[in-house]
Amino acid sequence: MSTRKNITFLDRTLIQRAVVDSFKKMHPRTQVKNPVIMMVSTGAAFTTCIILVDAFHGRFPAFNIQIALWLWFTVLFANFAEAIAEGRGRARADSLKSAKSGSVARMITDSRELKIPASELKRNDIVVCEAGDLIPGDGEVIEGIASVDESAITGESAPVIRESGGDRSAVTAGTRVLSDRILVRIVSESGKTFLDRMIALIEGAARQKTPNEIALTILLSSLSFILLIAVMTLYPFSLYSANASGSGMPEYLTIPILIALLVCLIPTTIGGLLSAIGISGMDRLIRHNVIAMSGKAIEAAGDIDVLLLDKTGTITIGNRMASDFIPAHGVDVSRLASAAQLSSLADETPEGRSIVVLAKDLFNLRAGDVRNTNARFIPFSAQTGMSGVDIPVPGGMRRIRKGAAEAMGNYIAGIGGAYPPEVSQAVETVSRSGGTPLVVSEGKDIVGVIHLKDVVKGGIRERFEDLRKMGIRTVMITGDNKLTAAAIAAEAGVDDFIAEATPETKLVRIRDEQAEGHLAAMIGDGTNDAPALAQADVGVAMNSGTQTAREAGNMIDLDSNPTKLIEIVEIGKQLLMTRGSLTTFSIANDIAKYFAILPALFGGLYAQAGTAGPIAAMNIMRLASPESAILSAVIFNALIIVALIPLAVRGVAYRPVGANAILARNLLMYGLGGLVAPFIGIKIIDWMVVLLRLV
Repeated sequence: MSTRKNITFLDRTLIQRAVVDSFKKMHPRTQVKNPVIMMVSTGAAFTTCIILVDAFHGRFPAFNIQIALWLWFTVLFANFAEAIAEGRGRARADSLKSAKSGSVARMITDSRELKIPASELKRNDIVVCEAGDLIPGDGEVIEGIASVDESAITGESAPVIRESGGDRSAVTAGTRVLSDRILVRIVSESGKTFLDRMIALIEGAARQKTPNEIALTILLSSLSFILLIAVMTLYPFSLYSANASGSGMPEYLTIPILIALLVCLIPTTIGGLLSAIGISGMDRLIRHNVIAMSGKAIEAAGDIDVLLLDKTGTITIGNRMASDFIPAHGVDVSRLASAAQLSSLADETPEGRSIVVLAKDLFNLRAGDVRNTNARFIPFSAQTGMSGVDIPVPGGMRRIRKGAAEAMGNYIAGIGGAYPPEVSQAVETVSRSGGTPLVVSEGKDIVGVIHLKDVVKGGIRERFEDLRKMGIRTVMITGDNKLTAAAIAAEAGVDDFIAEATPETKLVRIRDEQAEGHLAAMIGDGTNDAPALAQADVGVAMNSGTQTAREAGNMIDLDSNPTKLIEIVEIGKQLLMTRGSLTTFSIANDIAKYFAILPALFGGLYAQAGTAGPIAAMNIMRLASPESAILSAVIFNALIIVALIPLAVRGVAYRPVGANAILARNLLMYGLGGLVAPFIGIKIIDWMVVLLRLV
């Protein structure tokens, strides 16, 4: 199972379910959450009541019936937009529920193992999980190490290692143990696991309106209320004008027509699509295997202007690779390569393996025969910072060591050797270039330096340039010294860097940026990252990290891919761009409908005998009649919501450009488009209304 399940907009099951949900959302408790659409449904209900009263008196006005039907269609289409967005997430939630159902826990109590339903587990309970077992609840490994299949959560089939201690101890309910045995301490109550929260968020049950969404809703509601007052004044104004001109009150100016006019003028388009835009933004994150704990976090991702990124695994590939052998004075490079290879045979780190491979590739060296001798291999140790080998030779022992420059300096000094100046110079040169120097010795002699290079990821410089165009400043965080950090920063193209970083350094930097009015985002996976993740406006925790880190962040990356932070920013930007674009289109739409409908409705006021009234001069569309004008506008108003649902769900096309360029593009494409579309659409529908004799 995977949260990445591809669900197309035209999926038949999805549409059928959305249609049913559209009718369920007609309930007043649901409608009241969207004041603009609530106003439309109230108008539709009032028009329906007028029709029923007319029917009671034996009158069946076909025009009013059509108006009422299209008003109800407007409400249904707005509900359909929200139901489509929710349905896409609900289909993903169904696959997650299958990973949760029927799980059994093997709880350890009083040194005995007791099988109970996973739903009965409580916080701090201890459970045992062996190969083939589903992990019954969110927890931390307190004993053992195991290979775990997290594909039910992440969609990735490759298993991951989870072990006690360190930053990879967190396990998630619904994942499966593939090998070995672990003891897990449960850290969440039943019904509040990470999987439960994922399902609730995906289904929309836990979705709350964001501050920006609330502010826009208030703005749209206020605008709708102002237009309601304006439309309410039209009837007495028309009555006064008819009496003043002696032309008589127009018969078509009825309450249903005024209701229809109000619905056409209020921002029903963005009102009907606003919720769908927010839900779809969260859905786009889910498709990238990122869970946002709130819609506010997604919006904040779109507004951030400072991005803090770890160097290792984000900017660089993560594993430093041997790239060159630099021999000491008077030492042949092949001798250095051979010594480096021999000293790395017991070094199981990626760096050690890369040294063995480089020596083989450059000099065709193979050290396999050494393993068949009585050689004593010295594995790499973080405590000593070295690895090596002692090989028996006639008359003594050949001692080869390889390690960090400082560790090797102490080692050589301890056995009475000398550290050549040219080696110190080579170490400094490698450090200045952004690499990591390893020194190789044989006996008391230093034979040279290995250049380990932290490879910057391909295309990362271009990604940072795109972020810079969007007004986002990038800051690289690394524990490296300042020389190495500066070289990597220059190669990657980041705007700033923090060298020799500590958890306190990260937290202080985020607070400083926020104090200057910036919104900051960062990514982390360890307990020591938790303070900074909690402080950041957007804190992205790795799913493979500790439970503390996952609880501190407001987003969780299920793939544990540090570069995902860049995609998160782009999705946040796209959400804000989509909302802004459709709001621009909707308001421009309403302005255009104002000039399209009102001249057709009131063109007869102050008309002289045999001539049209002065307002008729503004009827540039030459609509057939006031009735056809209002019916065409109502139909267009309903259909435009349906036409824009795919755009609201997919989001507008994202381009990494600045705010000014986005504003200019919005005004040109969606502002101008919103002005032109109603004139074309209403005129075409007017022709069809006349052709079909609907009025």
